Amino acid sequence: MAAPVNAGNSAGTSGDTNLRQYRTTCPYCGVGCGVKAAMQGDGTVQISGDEQHPANRGKLCLKGQSLGETLNLSDRLLYPQVDGRQASWDHALDLVASEFQRCIEVHGPDSIAFYVSGQLLTEDYYAVNKFVKGYLGTANIDTNSRLCMASSVAGHKRAFGADTVPGCYDDLEQAEVVVLVGSNLAWCHPVLHVRLSEAQENNPAMQVVTVDPRATATSALSQLHLPVRPDSDTALFGGLLKWLVEHGVTDTDFINQNTSGFDSVLADINPLDVATVVQHTGLDASDITRFYELYAANERVVTVYSQGVNQSAGGTDKVNAIINCHLATGRIGTPGCGPFSVTGQPNAMGGRETGGLANMLTCHMDLDNPNHRRTVQEYWQSPRIAQQPGLKAVDLFKAIDAGQVKAVWIMATNPTVSMPDADFVKRALKRCDFVVQSDVVAENDTAHCAQVRLPAQAWGEKDGTVTNSERCISRQRRIMRPPEQTRPDWWAVSQVAARLGYPDSFTYQSPAEIFAEYAELSGVDNNGSRDFDISFYAGISERVYDDLDPFYWPAAKSVSAKPIRFFAKGGFFTPDKRGRFIVTTVVDNMDHGGLANGAGKTLHLNTGRVRDQWHTMTRTGQCHSLSTHTAEPFIEIHPYDAAEARIKSADLVDVSNALGRCVLRAIVTDRVAVGSVFVPMHWCAPYANAARIDTLVPSVTDPVSGQPALKHAAVVIAKAKNLQYGFAVSRSRPVDNGCRYYATARCDGGWRTEFAIDSEAHASSFITRMLQLSNTADRIAFTGPGQYRVAAFDGQQLQAACFVDTSPVRASREWLISALTERHQHIQSRHSLLAARAPAHERSAGKLVCTCFGVGEQQIIDTIVEQGCSTVADVGKSVCAGTNCGSCRGEISALLRATRSVPSPAGDPADDSCEKSVPDRPLQVA
Repeated sequence: MAAPVNAGNSAGTSGDTNLRQYRTTCPYCGVGCGVKAAMQGDGTVQISGDEQHPANRGKLCLKGQSLGETLNLSDRLLYPQVDGRQASWDHALDLVASEFQRCIEVHGPDSIAFYVSGQLLTEDYYAVNKFVKGYLGTANIDTNSRLCMASSVAGHKRAFGADTVPGCYDDLEQAEVVVLVGSNLAWCHPVLHVRLSEAQENNPAMQVVTVDPRATATSALSQLHLPVRPDSDTALFGGLLKWLVEHGVTDTDFINQNTSGFDSVLADINPLDVATVVQHTGLDASDITRFYELYAANERVVTVYSQGVNQSAGGTDKVNAIINCHLATGRIGTPGCGPFSVTGQPNAMGGRETGGLANMLTCHMDLDNPNHRRTVQEYWQSPRIAQQPGLKAVDLFKAIDAGQVKAVWIMATNPTVSMPDADFVKRALKRCDFVVQSDVVAENDTAHCAQVRLPAQAWGEKDGTVTNSERCISRQRRIMRPPEQTRPDWWAVSQVAARLGYPDSFTYQSPAEIFAEYAELSGVDNNGSRDFDISFYAGISERVYDDLDPFYWPAAKSVSAKPIRFFAKGGFFTPDKRGRFIVTTVVDNMDHGGLANGAGKTLHLNTGRVRDQWHTMTRTGQCHSLSTHTAEPFIEIHPYDAAEARIKSADLVDVSNALGRCVLRAIVTDRVAVGSVFVPMHWCAPYANAARIDTLVPSVTDPVSGQPALKHAAVVIAKAKNLQYGFAVSRSRPVDNGCRYYATARCDGGWRTEFAIDSEAHASSFITRMLQLSNTADRIAFTGPGQYRVAAFDGQQLQAACFVDTSPVRASREWLISALTERHQHIQSRHSLLAARAPAHERSAGKLVCTCFGVGEQQIIDTIVEQGCSTVADVGKSVCAGTNCGSCRGEISALLRATRSVPSPAGDPADDSCEKSVPDRPLQVA
């Protein structure tokens, strides 16, 4: 276990002798926030932001703040399993080694594959890549970072000669203009959004531009929102480059001295005048011109891009269209300037650095470079080295389905939810001869496909390093004793390697030993020829590793000055040391499968994230505080498209194409454009029975990067008919016993569940089975036309309350949830539950907006009206909302606009009904 933080590294123990404090790193997004975890005397962990960490400077979003809620053994995989039965580690590892050996002998090393994750620590990533590429001799290892960052990697390598992020987070605060492209920073990277918001408050002249087909919490706080048509970013930035050239806003010296290919790009962008860009993007000419003028008039411009750019069949070209503009103006590598890719996972960058992608070698060396292969093999002293790139994620699962890959080891990821055409992935894994899964959870969608399951260590239990989006390497420290039979992923890989005859090459006893080897290799045959070099830490001791502070790479042993930015004076990593302008292709209406079928209008599906959930909810699904904002899966539909399909807010909607079908709650909103719908990607089988949205996304990939176009599919929608709608709160987890729609989430004291059953189902008996109500439970019930309501008690404690209606249930949901933790001694209290709304004297706070401080929508509306608030800051001063992680500021801003435009809020303020208007989230989740 890591030593407690000492006075030199932290605030100490705050006077509590039972408190031990550790500095570690958040396991969620790529911001890589520093976390202080304080062990309390009762075994709980107090979480706070680390003021000394350069990424967040003490700030944490709600997900980070809630990490303490995840440090339990609920839903954990606690011992190895073989064919669903408990097994010893020796038996499980012997089986893995013997099956791998059999595959190699019969089918060759390329019959084995690994699919790993940005949730792994760098030391795990290094060990598994060394094993696969240097000892098995195959490059069939890819990572789920292929799904989020591969196009950025490919764009960097084409332009810079290496996968180099040129800038750092400080640039967001030093810029005059920040352009956010395909990035809902407020929800996906909240701490960066807070840093940007505070910088704007300190510098009112700073301009923020958002480029996103959808209106988001981020665009709500920007000065200019450009709702481009999907996949038209390349045209927008190609047009920008043409405009800059025509208006003389290029750096001729930088272009001539440090780049190549400019003339070819000039010829390619020549047709992209403003009128043509209008045709491609659907934007107003005035907005395009305003954006171009802002970019031209300000020297310090940062372009931040994320999944809206990368997750596209033309993602690499989008990246290079952005980079071309920065190269042409020389706005790269200096404070407040540059293209900036923000990553989705905590160690997506570490995976890229260690060679986690199928076409890379460790330490940013290239698999197709024979000199690099020789360097790595000689250093590893391995019997072989992979000679050619392996299978990228989509092709990997196709090869599994075709029987070319006979065995696959999946680590720390859930591909039957997150991969495109997810049902195909599940079928492929079911057909695979041998599937190994290393994970922390006892149950997820991929678990049912594995013959061997290995219990990994979770955040707080494992020890290693991660690299964030600005190239900052931080320690993720063990802060508590792991469950007895869980193991680090590097250990499991090393054990299999030893069983296959390579014990002397995998003798690691700690992550510090792996990091020391990795750091040393980064400097071999380097001398500045490669961007990634951390050889300063070669041979690092256990003690120094334990105390390691965050640092930025490069950190070469032979160089005293360690730059934080790249390319201000050229020095690219191409053979001629020049940055490359890349000719890009403008394509409209990219083919995303042509899969829409059935009656109805074909709509464009855009997938993404919500504020308080993470990936497939393995960790965040355990936290009741993270389900208060958005408790169930939903679909955003424009009012015009909803009217055509006769869909209203809170209806359930069938969303389908030739690949599959989902059932989702409707939000009718103009946040999406006509012809488009938006659905979040998080929900999976443990929390919803028909919401795996990637089942509808075809396996269309970028031809350069192999990254799938996860944000794009063709679908049709229709109102789900012949249903009875239901809502329940219960102390125990409900059972989905045949619901047409089922979505459950943890809440304070138990579970909240939205469901729907067939109209002819007998509601009373169905609910008894779903909520597992015993015959001895003390019940009160009400039956009316199309309605059934029941509340069951154990003494004075509410066990469950359930409400069924022929339309979406109107209920004060937060008040009903609070009833789970209260005593109900009097008959009046019990009968009020059947009314499903708070008594008149208990004014509802409304649907939760600010989870950090528990501030509801109605509280904010009242504050705006009664105190005359005109800004988000005014609301924050009154009720604290928006003053912590800041991810709710967009919603507060929307409430300000809506409330100040009408004399008073409409409707009964105590009625948290599903018909009320709520910005940025499902209408029914009060």
